[in-house]
Amino acid sequence: MPDKPATVAAYAAGASLAAITLFYVFGPNFTIDGEESNSSSRKKGIVGLLNPSNDCFINSVLQALAGLGDLRLYLIRELHRRQLEGPGIYNALPDIESIPRGETPEKVRELQQAPVTRALKEMLDSLNERPIYRKTISARAFIVALERAFRTRISRNQQDAQEFLQIVAERLCDEYHAGVKARERAATASLSAGVVDPVLGEKSVNGPNVGNGDSELENGSPSTDARVEASDAEFPFPFEGMMESQIECQSCHFKYKPNQTSFVNLTLQVPQQSSATLSSCFDGLLKTEYIDDFRCDNCVLLHAQQMKKAEMEKTTSEREFKHLDREISLIKDALENDPEKIPKGVSMPNSQDLPKRKIARHMRITSFPKIITIHLSRSIFDQNSSTKNAAKVSFPERLPIGGILDQKWYKLLGIVCHKGSHHSGHYESFRRNHLYAPFSTPDTFRSYSQSRSPSQNPSTTPSPKINPNQQTSASQDSDPSPLSISDDTPSPSASSTSLPVPSLSASPHQSLTSINGTTPSPLAPPSQQSTPPPQQQEQDNRHPSITSLATPRLTLSPSSDAATSVSSSLRRQSSTKATKIAVPGSGLQSRIRRKKRANDRWWRISDEKVKECKTSDVLGMQREVYLLFYEMERPGDDEQY
Repeated sequence: MPDKPATVAAYAAGASLAAITLFYVFGPNFTIDGEESNSSSRKKGIVGLLNPSNDCFINSVLQALAGLGDLRLYLIRELHRRQLEGPGIYNALPDIESIPRGETPEKVRELQQAPVTRALKEMLDSLNERPIYRKTISARAFIVALERAFRTRISRNQQDAQEFLQIVAERLCDEYHAGVKARERAATASLSAGVVDPVLGEKSVNGPNVGNGDSELENGSPSTDARVEASDAEFPFPFEGMMESQIECQSCHFKYKPNQTSFVNLTLQVPQQSSATLSSCFDGLLKTEYIDDFRCDNCVLLHAQQMKKAEMEKTTSEREFKHLDREISLIKDALENDPEKIPKGVSMPNSQDLPKRKIARHMRITSFPKIITIHLSRSIFDQNSSTKNAAKVSFPERLPIGGILDQKWYKLLGIVCHKGSHHSGHYESFRRNHLYAPFSTPDTFRSYSQSRSPSQNPSTTPSPKINPNQQTSASQDSDPSPLSISDDTPSPSASSTSLPVPSLSASPHQSLTSINGTTPSPLAPPSQQSTPPPQQQEQDNRHPSITSLATPRLTLSPSSDAATSVSSSLRRQSSTKATKIAVPGSGLQSRIRRKKRANDRWWRISDEKVKECKTSDVLGMQREVYLLFYEMERPGDDEQY
């Protein structure tokens, strides 16, 4: 008896240790894989960014960029391509003649190596993780890469988020174009040397176009430069677009040559009023602008021509007459060919006597970027101070840009808001909460895969293509469709139905109306239909009657008066069954349409916390909105959002 309390205490201690062991061993797995993984707290997790010292202007831009699918797709493809091609193409120094003015070969090579592009991809990949617990990371690695690229330090004082975005976007664009030029130089060098192209993996001088499987060209050399340009044009830098401006004289209606400029973001001035719309801000940039007191080159030449003709009528010197006649002919040629260039050897009138005209300046977007970033400029500058324009700017979720013939639709994916005054404040970002489909790399098993280890004897025969229609027909012949409404046996295809009707003979002059309302061909004579072949009899034993919904063929007895009633009952039965077939299909389509409902979930990210919000909350940030990120819509995008 004295040993019983000790035994009980030992058992209790052992049970306690076992319970503690079970909790620590199986508890974390249960927390991760059990109820917590499906709870709302798990869905509300997103990777945040640390703000050690006034880094909200950096964090807000990076969080907005992390929600842009086309940007991530570009980064994946660009770096994957560079990895397959090898570092030799991008480490080569360019020629002195091909370097722009003010640049050095070392700086161009640094652009070719794309350090900021690599750092941004790593940062966005980290921000797009789906954490199972609260997680924050630092943007220090990306900031260091940016500081090394520009050889300067980023100040931690109050900075502008738009300026940071402009610097990052322009740097990415410069690295992209430097890589394009490096690939073109490598392709040209390999083509002239007669070796295998390191970019396209094909014979260059006298060999066939293995990478494409086509026949040789006229002189045996494929257009490598054209292939490189086409590949680069297929996946351009998603932020880069082209804008065109043109001037038209309102007096002579002469149009100057269009001036095209590239852009990575658009700056729109917010009007100084209580409220405005994003469309009205676009009107301030793209609407026709009229300017007075402009000297039109065409009008100047016309004025000079009239002055020369007047002097020619007054002159009495033959030498002066010939000189004026030569100047008039030069002015006439310039008017016909290029009025923007003043011809040499012509004395123009005094600048004070030249006419001044009214011109119209047109602006339009000629090349639409995949991602368009809009900066709403809210700065109001006076002579002695600067203030912030706090006007409300309403912006849509779907934005149409362009004319009627070239209109593009964009989807809102993120915004950056600013709260505070013109000199101080705080930035926070909103990004749409959605998951993109897995990014494909179609070029991995084509020409790019040959650049690393090309085959000694590549096959010129292309891979066979499988017709999807054959697969569909084969699957329909093998498996019965679940939509079949046969009473006895399932139908072998979704487009046919089985009716339990005995085999009856029909008159050659009688015909039945099909289910879809069409009339089938006249039936054959009874002598031809009374004795079917053995294979048909065996098939009929398995399936009493397989009737297509498109053209059903039924036979009736000619000697019975009940043929008409049977045919009418068959028509009613078949129409009823056709209606039953349409009902499941429509229900399935309605369920599919319900799945394509637009995603209404957003992340609201600030330094203190991250929380979910709706599209209405985002569209309500009219007074604070500062940067907008729109992505071009593609067919089938409704399934992603």
